[in-house]
Order: sequence, then C-alpha cells, then structure tokens
Amino acid sequence: MNTSIDTPSKTIDEVLAYFENLSPQSLSQLDRYYAPQARFKDPFNDVTGLAEITRIFAHMFVSLVEPRFVITERVCQGMQCFVTWEFRFEFRGFHKHQEQVILGASQLVFDAQGRVVLHRDYWDAAEELYEKLPVVGSLMRWLKRRANS
Repeated sequence: MNTSIDTPSKTIDEVLAYFENLSPQSLSQLDRYYAPQARFKDPFNDVTGLAEITRIFAHMFVSLVEPRFVITERVCQGMQCFVTWEFRFEFRGFHKHQEQVILGASQLVFDAQGRVVLHRDYWDAAEELYEKLPVVGSLMRWLKRRANS
C-alpha cells in the first residue's frame, strides 16, 4: 500500500519545462521551483541554498556556449522524480565549434509545496566530459584502453 503523497504532474511538468528553457534571465525565477534550503549535488558540486545553486547555473552560462537540457524520460512516484536528460553545449574558447552532448540523470525530491528540496545529478564525468577535452581526452581514452586490456 502506497501511503506517500504524490507530487502533482503539473508541478513536475513546470519544473522540467523550466530546465529545458533555462537561461541566464530565468535564473531569477529559481525560487519558484526550489525550496530556500534545497540541496544540489553533481560530480563537481555539493551545495545547499538558492544562492549557491544559482551560482552553479550562472557559471554554466559563462563557461559554455548555448548550454541547454533536453529531457528524454521521467519516472515519478510519490514525492520524487527520476529524469534522464541530454545536456547540449559547445566549449567556449575552442576554435572548432562542435556541439557536445552529456547523457545523465537527475533525482528530484519535492517538498509538500511542490518545490525541489534535493536535486542530484548522476553522470560519468570521465566518459561524458573529460574524454571530449582535447588534451585530457587523449589521456583518458588511453587510460580506458589500458584498464580494459
């Protein structure tokens, strides 16, 4: 018997649409979707609070060219949702502009008001990012071959 309260699908739709349309301008609306003491964790960050989460997303827009998320699937139950996504971007400062794609997943946990209290991203930084960098990528691919032989 499931006794958990379900997060309304409208709330989930709104949060996912927010991410797919995230921009430097829309960062000021983060408090509509995240609780004040929400936690964000990914392979590089583990922060709490709206100011810190906003800082991470703002840095993404400064560091990368046209970053955007494409939601591919979602599975929701109770007060949480697991989402798979493609993160599309170009590296800033490289002469050869080529769109990069990182595949990942997020766990979103909601409070009773329908705001995110936990946002945890899961993705393989070595395969999805480091291998795509010009110098580091060669080393990472070599290490991978060595480990697999």
